[in-house]
Formats: sequence, C-alpha cells, structure tokens
Amino acid sequence: MTAAEISRIAGVTRATVSNWRRRHDDFPAPSAGTESSPLYDLPAVQAWLRGRGHTSTASPTEELRTSLRLLGPGSGVASRLFPLAAAASRRTPEELAELAALPDDRLIALAEKTAGELPAAVPEAEPVRYGPDDAEAVRALLGCVREAGPQAAVDVLAERELDEGAVSGVYQTPEGLAVLMARLLPADTSRVLDPACGSGTLLAAAARRGARELFGQDSLPVQGRRTAVRLLLTAPEAETAIRVGDSLRDDAFSDVTVDAVLCNPPFGDRDWGHDELAYDPRWAYGLPPRFESELAWVQHALAHLEPGGHAVMLLPPALAFRSSGRRVRAELIRGGALRAVVSLPARAAYPLHIGLQIWVFQRPEPGGTDRTTVLFVDGEGEQRDGAPGTAPATDTATATADAGTRGSSRPRRSGSSSSSPATSSSAAAFDWAGLTDRVLGQWAAFTAAPDAYADEPGVARAVPLVDLLDDVVDVTPARHVRATAADIDPAALARRVDDLRGQLAEQVAALAASSASGGWQPSGASAREWRTATVSDLARGGALTVLRAATPGTRGSKGSGAPAVERPVLTARDIAAGNPPSGTAVDIHADAAQPVAAGDVLVRAVANGGNAAAMTRVADDRDAGALLGQHIHLLRPDPARLDPWFLAGFLGAEDNIASASTGSSLVHVTPGRLRVPLLPLEEQRRYGEAFRRVHELRAAVRRTADLAADTAATLTTGLTAGVLLPPAGPGTPGSRSV
Repeated sequence: MTAAEISRIAGVTRATVSNWRRRHDDFPAPSAGTESSPLYDLPAVQAWLRGRGHTSTASPTEELRTSLRLLGPGSGVASRLFPLAAAASRRTPEELAELAALPDDRLIALAEKTAGELPAAVPEAEPVRYGPDDAEAVRALLGCVREAGPQAAVDVLAERELDEGAVSGVYQTPEGLAVLMARLLPADTSRVLDPACGSGTLLAAAARRGARELFGQDSLPVQGRRTAVRLLLTAPEAETAIRVGDSLRDDAFSDVTVDAVLCNPPFGDRDWGHDELAYDPRWAYGLPPRFESELAWVQHALAHLEPGGHAVMLLPPALAFRSSGRRVRAELIRGGALRAVVSLPARAAYPLHIGLQIWVFQRPEPGGTDRTTVLFVDGEGEQRDGAPGTAPATDTATATADAGTRGSSRPRRSGSSSSSPATSSSAAAFDWAGLTDRVLGQWAAFTAAPDAYADEPGVARAVPLVDLLDDVVDVTPARHVRATAADIDPAALARRVDDLRGQLAEQVAALAASSASGGWQPSGASAREWRTATVSDLARGGALTVLRAATPGTRGSKGSGAPAVERPVLTARDIAAGNPPSGTAVDIHADAAQPVAAGDVLVRAVANGGNAAAMTRVADDRDAGALLGQHIHLLRPDPARLDPWFLAGFLGAEDNIASASTGSSLVHVTPGRLRVPLLPLEEQRRYGEAFRRVHELRAAVRRTADLAADTAATLTTGLTAGVLLPPAGPGTPGSRSV
C-alpha cells in the first residue's frame, strides 16, 4: 500500500505519515515500489498503527477492498464470498457482530454454514469452502454488510471479480436512468426481462414499479450473481430467474414472452454471431448488419414481447443515423415497432463522452390500431451548451407562442434569463428528477392521444412515419424537434432580443467598471525578489493540508452509484470555466467523497498545454459542501498563516504551473512542487485582494462573452427565419443599433 493509503486508513495527512517514517525507527520499511514511491506491507502497517492506538478510519467498503487485495489475484475469494454476502443480509447487525468476533476456526465454520442458506435463485451458486487465510476477508465482509449494507458489499465483490477477470467495458446503469426507463413502461407491467442484466439495476427498478416476475441473463457469471443478490435484497417477494450465458447465441428464455423488456445492451460488439444466426427467426425486421449488434439486441427484445408489450433500451446515438442500419430502422418504423426516441445529455451514463439515447419499442398487435407517428424528445438539447446535467442553452423555442412545457419548466443557460447577469449563472448536480418529469410528461401526452399530440418545438415533436422514411432514415431527436420559422412568434422573439440587449448593456458597463479600477503601481526599477517555499514544505510545516479526491473505478461500478449524501460535485471543468459545481456521482469515488469548504484552494491536476483557462480557484459559499471531483488537488490553508486568494493567485501563475508540470500537450501538475512567496500575512492579504479583483475581471469577461453569444445567436435565428427585420439604415427613422 502507498503512503496516501496509510494516511486514509489512519485518518491523518500524508505529511504526518512522512513524519512517522522519519521519526520512528520501528515504522515498517518499504516492501516494494521505488525510493520515490515506496509501497508498504499492509499487515505490518496495521500492526504498527494498533500498537500506537490508531484506529482505522477507512470506510467498511474500503476495509473489504483492502482485505480482498491482501489475498492476491487468483484467490477466487470474491466469487466464494458472494453466497455469504447474500445470506448475511438476513442476519441482524448484532448477529453479524457476534459472528465476526469469533475465533478464526469457528468463524470459518459458521460462515460456510451461513453461506449454505443462499436461495437457489442465485446462478452457479455452489457449496463454498473457506480457509484460514480467508478469515480477515470474511470479517471485513460481515462488517461491510453490517455497516454499509449487503448491496455495497456485493458491489465490492463484483469489482474485485471483474478486476481479476480483466473484464473491460462493464458499466453500471445509473440509478436515476434506471428509474426513468422503468417509468416509461405501463403501470400494470408484471413480467420483465433484461437480456443483458449486468448488475441488475434495471430489473430492480422494474420491481419497485410493481413487476413481480423478473427474468435476467448475462454472459458474465459474476454479473448474474450480482443481479440475483440485488433482487433478493430489493424484491424478495418477486419471482426471479437469472441465468448465465450469451443471450443472442444461447437464449436461456427462448420460450418466454413478457410484458416488457428493459435493457442496456453492449455496444459495438462485432462478434455477436452474425454468420451463425443469419437465419434466426428473431430477425422479423431484417438481418442486423455485422457492425450493428445493437439492432440484434433490439429484435431479440421485440421477439420476447407479448403483442402490445413495450421494450425500453439504452442505445448509442450513432445507431440513429448509421447507413448500415438504415434498412432495419426503416422496417422498425414502417412496422410501427418504434414508438419514441429520447436523447440524453452527455455524461448521463457511461460512456460519458457521448449523449446516449433511450429508444421505446412496442410489439405490434394483430388487428390493433395503426401507429402513424414517432415521438422525439431532445433531452440532450436542454444541456447541450451548459454544464452537464444542468444549464440548458438558450433556445428560440422559448419565444414560441403558447408553447407551454409539460412537467417542470426548462431552465436557461447562464446569462440568458431576466435576472441580474451577475447572479443568473447557476448549475447543480445532474437533475434526474427534472429530466424524468419532462420526458414522462411528453410520453404520457403522446400515448394518451398520439394523433392529437401537441408538439413543443425545440423540445419534443411527434413526426409522421412517412416523413421519417426518406433516403437516410435518421431518427436523431435533435434533427426532428428543432424549432422552425413557423414555430417562432415574431413579437416574442423581438421582446427576447430587447431583453438580451438590455442585459448585455448592463454587463458591458459592469465589465468596464471592473477593468477601470486603478491603483496598480510599479514595484520599482526591477521586479521584487522574495524567498519561496514549495507546497510540500508548507504542508510539512502545517501551514496547509493537501487532499485529492479518489478516482472512480475503472469500469464505473464504484462511481456510478450515488454517494451516501446527494451533493453536487465540483469538477476540473468547473474550475476551468468558472462554473458552479456541476458534476454528478460518477465524478467521484463514492467511498472517498471529500467535501469542499469555503476558503479551500483548488488546483486542477491536468491541463491542456497552452490553454489559458483558470488553473486555480478559491472555494466560496456556492462551492461549500460540494464534493471534490477527480483530477483536482485541494489545498486547505491555515487562515492564521496563509491567505487563500494569495495562495491561489501565485499557485495559478503560468510559470509556476509550468515548473511543476510534466508533459506538453497534456500537462500533469505536481502540487508539491508549486512555489509560494514567504510574506507576512498582512502583505499576503494585499496580494490576495488584488488576485480577487483579477478573478472578478475574468468572471465579468466570461459573462459578457456568454451574453454576447446569446444575443448574436438569437438575432441570427430571427433574421434567417424571417421573423425579424433588419434595422433601418444609419440616420433613417426607426433605426436601431444592436
């Protein structure tokens, strides 16, 4: 283990660990690593800490991860502990504490007996045997179940097994997304299938909606066990059937039809069985192309539906327009199977860099009502120009006549509302509840009366099938929901232009006032010289503490669940752009959430070479309480010794960052190498006030630029749509300047 891990376990700073190494001869010597990055033997460190009365401050999940890591790769202990985690969920906390306190031999014997109580619903659950070496891992598991809950323990075991199997591309569906997908199903849905069930999040969401027969299949045994245990915990009364295997090649439920399918299938799988499954009866809408595995999953889902049943699937955006899938898309539309496509903002789910889509299907009913339209909802457009999950771009749809929103109203991007430009910038953690309300409002109105559905330009539109069946069959929502000239009310848009121009004029005046403030004097004939100290020196002397958020798991399994406290997350992008905290739970390690306090100094750990974006930030009241995102160093200065604005200003200097960085195009900052002048506190405060004024100037420039862009975009839209007239020429009556 590293010195940072020791500090986390002991609840001290890294500087304290360094002091222990220097001052205590009996501190464990490094057992591996290098001279600059030593690694220590965990049992030896734990024994040393216990001998000095230091109790571990690690969370129960971290304790379990540590115990599993101690047993080394290939031990298979994670797989063998699954049955115990499931069975332990039926014991009281007191019973678990008594069990963990037993001597090793009795603990192992009773653990095996307890694991034998596992219900038959868990796939590939065989009698397990634990050895003496497993005792600490068993205790850690029982402690995790007792303190953090059985689901947290199961997730840690799954992480370990996925790591040992070198499995890549395994992402957990975020809870908010699972709830949204489940709520798109009819309320009376009883039988639900997930043919790529993963961790079981979607089936659990369906169970909470009232589903009582749950079917799941996954190609990974660990995921099958994970789903089965999750359902045992969240839906103990439901009938569950979880199987292991490839759903496309070896369908475990080939003779089963259900009311609904919920699925987040694998993307881009070129080895899905194109050749061997060429004549499969599931391909009612055409053989899926070799490179369109998602269309195979779509038709697999439809084949399992009762007539009239629904399938809700999370799919990549390229599926909506790739030419290779055009023929199958056309048949899905022509046959009335595709009912809706909803685009999501980027970073709503893994992979984070793209905005995924929810596709809703319904199996046609023989003799049923003809379906003539498909609903498109652009949830992505609401956040396209703003912070992830929060601040939507200004949209000319806000000027449409009588275009009332269903559900909650659409927020505006920073600077586009009628509030003061100085205070209108806002962002928060990903608003799943708001997005769910908006999408469900549109879906409910559409399903109630598809032919009478009232479009909401820029947000949602019901498009006739004949309009979709062109030469590209592109079903990307943004293509179909954008506001047209016919949707825009000229008078409303003119009022919006006047409002934006007024805001812009106010902001330009504020910018002029910020830039006009004087009092800047030369230091003399030459630059000042001063003694400096590195951040590492200051940390060793106790003037500040250096912290850094743990990064999410490599596959998202740890970070995709919400932390214990729902808070916004401050990201490196927020620091660079000057935005309020806008991240979500995927931006942090759920077990090592570090809250930000007012006065903390935040330093981006990575920057693009030559990028002039801010590298540092002083946390204020809007940041206080937010959780620290990854790729950020947090410096917490002692206010009696260091002024935070002084510290942030010098740390963020371009030459300082360059001297403490490695790399060229992608710069990695080593905070301990950053240097700060050694000045009296009173003089620090003078410099700090100056740096604060510079920060305010930068913020004013940013707000002015945003408003100018909004104003220009709205004017351009109005002119090109024919709803605004150009002003009269200079000097003529009625002329108006922009």
